[in-house]
Amino acid sequence: MCIRDSYLHVPLAWVGFLAFFVVFICSILYITKRAMKWDTIAYASAEVGVIFTTLVLITGVVWAKPVWGVWWTWDARLTGTLVLWLIYIAYFLVRSYATEQTQGARFAAVLGIIGFIDVPIVFIAVRLWRTQHPTTMIFEGGLTSSMLWTLLVGIAAFTVLYLLLVIQGAENRNLESEIN
Repeated sequence: MCIRDSYLHVPLAWVGFLAFFVVFICSILYITKRAMKWDTIAYASAEVGVIFTTLVLITGVVWAKPVWGVWWTWDARLTGTLVLWLIYIAYFLVRSYATEQTQGARFAAVLGIIGFIDVPIVFIAVRLWRTQHPTTMIFEGGLTSSMLWTLLVGIAAFTVLYLLLVIQGAENRNLESEIN
């Protein structure tokens, strides 16, 4: 793992995964309870997840270019992340093309639940297939203590940012609902 990865790339990926996990949980709660608050949180979390996953894809290919020699390679983790990003873009498309808000919320909730299946696949892709992507060194003792602290601080900072953005996004969505 490169030092710049621990500052930005890995924390961005962590928050993207966290955001889609929240979408997964809130989508299940929305389908079972039919309470709009769960859909609102899922929607806000999906927005943040797509933004962070976009940044993961961009930083990943930019930093991989000098190492791999190409801007894009159909590496398992990279491709899985692209598929994850496309699933959650579809999450918003399904909502926008639904004739009723509740119908769009239901369809998006189902897609949010099914789409989450890709998160663990992306995470373990380097173990399942031969890839150019480096393995996760965090759990293998491959980080010095200063690198580990840098990584943990980055993850904590981006997690707090995620929480603030989701709260703000949910408040904005609630205001939109009141206006409509």
